[in-house]
Amino acid sequence: MRSVAAAVGLNRALPVSAIPARAISALRSAGAQERWVRRRVGLAWAFLLLNTLTFYSRTWSGEPLAFPIPSVVGKLVTQGALPVALLIALTVNRRLTIRPNVFLCLVSLLAVEATMSSSQAEHIGTIYRAFRLLVFVATLWLLSPWWGRKDMLLVRCHLAAAAVVLLSVVLGLLAAPTTALAQGRLAGAIWPTPPTQVAEFAAVTTGIVIVLWLGGVYSGWMALLVVASAGSILLMTHTRTALVAMVGGIAVAGLSLFAARVRVRKLFAAASVVVSVAAITVSGVVTTWLARGQDTKELTNLTGRTTVWNSVLNIPRTRLQDLFGFGLDNKSFNGLPIDSNWLACYYDEGLLGVLISAAMILFLLISAFFQPRGVQRALGLFLATYCLAASFTETGFSDASTYLLYLTLAASLLVRTTTDGETS
Repeated sequence: MRSVAAAVGLNRALPVSAIPARAISALRSAGAQERWVRRRVGLAWAFLLLNTLTFYSRTWSGEPLAFPIPSVVGKLVTQGALPVALLIALTVNRRLTIRPNVFLCLVSLLAVEATMSSSQAEHIGTIYRAFRLLVFVATLWLLSPWWGRKDMLLVRCHLAAAAVVLLSVVLGLLAAPTTALAQGRLAGAIWPTPPTQVAEFAAVTTGIVIVLWLGGVYSGWMALLVVASAGSILLMTHTRTALVAMVGGIAVAGLSLFAARVRVRKLFAAASVVVSVAAITVSGVVTTWLARGQDTKELTNLTGRTTVWNSVLNIPRTRLQDLFGFGLDNKSFNGLPIDSNWLACYYDEGLLGVLISAAMILFLLISAFFQPRGVQRALGLFLATYCLAASFTETGFSDASTYLLYLTLAASLLVRTTTDGETS
């Protein structure tokens, strides 16, 4: 592909009449092939994202879906998406070319450790989850040659896939508003996406678009349209974790561009004025929104999370279980969600899994420090910061999940930039 890119650059300097017909045909063929490659990479990423979506026969609040989907069909769609993603990745990367990188080595080490701990379990679901993680990581390796592109292909693929998820939420709101807004929180009524996951997609999409606008990649009107739409969805979910993680990620990404971009400095100045005015005028409204009708006790124990966390920490363990965990589970304990990446990782994969997860985040932050200032570095910092902030009250990147996809996106941005079309 390098020779094609070089030929394109050379022929741009020549008049059309001086370019041989065979060269024009070859360039057109190469361009069509590149478009087809991008589409398959996007499809593979979309199916990986589909595999991470939850599915239940009803919505998170127990309401029936706007259009009933049989449980067997829904689970077949989500679980079957992973082998489809692997097959598509194999068609686009037939030579099994990979881009060596420390991040995916750490993820692979986590998958191997999870497989070893899960192999001791008697529950078939634990073994299946370990195998799923291995296939998930293998697909990420197959897509690694498309890391570091100037056009940020994987980021664009993720934005397109996330837009489809958010569009399904909006359509569900229009088709069945009572179901979508059950208990005052926006959730998926067509596909049973819970409010926390809807908020996650909305927050990450909003943050990515804002950073792209700060870096001059997106125009102001396009960014405003996306931010207004996704931001409204985020607020309607009443999810505090996603909102706080998004604000923190944007702040860190903006600081990395502060000295290089005038619009970043203007945004920070405007934001400080807005926050000051809001603190004086609408602080009561903001506090009410954040409280979500909960009393002081519920806010103190993080809506019951701390009770589950204490139970996870106090469960009897052998030395081997303390190091390697009990094997991959559904991130719950006694039927209650653990809602913490670190404690869920400790329960499933032990102290070793926690150390590997911490090393993944630490590696991304250190890599960003040595990258030149620019939009790719800022995006990588936003995604890493978002995952780190959300990991304390959400389960995530110690298993095949959207959070692992976000960290992979960050890693793909924090590598040596290659020419578009170059896949090595």
